[in-house]
Formats: sequence, C-alpha cells, structure tokens
Amino acid sequence: MSVHTEEQGSSLDTVKLVIAIALLLAGIVGFYYFESWQGQPVSVLFRVLGLLAAVGAGVAVALSSLSGKRLLSFMHDSRLEVRKMVWPTRAETLQTTLMVMVIVIILSIFLWGVDSLLGWGVRSLLGGGGV
Repeated sequence: MSVHTEEQGSSLDTVKLVIAIALLLAGIVGFYYFESWQGQPVSVLFRVLGLLAAVGAGVAVALSSLSGKRLLSFMHDSRLEVRKMVWPTRAETLQTTLMVMVIVIILSIFLWGVDSLLGWGVRSLLGGGGV
C-alpha cells in the first residue's frame, strides 16, 4: 500500500502570492495615480507600459510559487490533451449544423401550429373572434 502525500506550500509561497497581488494592485493604482505628474499630464503610453511591467512582474512572481508551477503544469498537460483530440472535419461540421437547422425549423413550424390550434380553440370556447 502506497501513501500519497501532497506537497505542502510553504510560507514562502504565501509571501510570493501576496507580493504578486501587491504588484498587481500597485500597477493599477499607479496607472490612475500618474494621470498627471507635477501638474503635467502623463502620456497614456507610459502609464500603460508601467501597468504592463507591474502585471508582468506580478505574474512572474506568482508563477515562481508552488501554485504557479502547478498552474503551468496543468496548462502544459491541457495543451497536450487538446493535441490528442480528434476534431471533426469541415464536412461533418457542416452536415451537423444543417441537421440542427432543419430540426429547429421543423419544430418551430410544429409549435406554431400547436399554438395556433390552441389559440383558435380558446377563442371558440370563449366566444371571441366572431366575424
């Protein structure tokens, strides 16, 4: 019998995630804080570059944690699974789409007929709709 032990995240991982969140928040706050600097408007280009730098640094710090490494591993495995899938051909996709459209049209005509029949019956019973 084998015992499966999960890796436990250390307090360093928690600190890394807190730093990553702080970097993201600092980037967002800085983007709005530096709308003007010493009374002069700051170019949106510089503000966006600062925001992207903060987001990039935050993501880099987050990916260096155990949770980030697990996320990268999951993304890699997901990509491998997508490559293994057998996707339908264009002809199969077109045939399936056309069949769905035909069934939707047939059912809508049927429901319109049932609705008309029930409406006629109710009008007849209630005595309305006389010509």
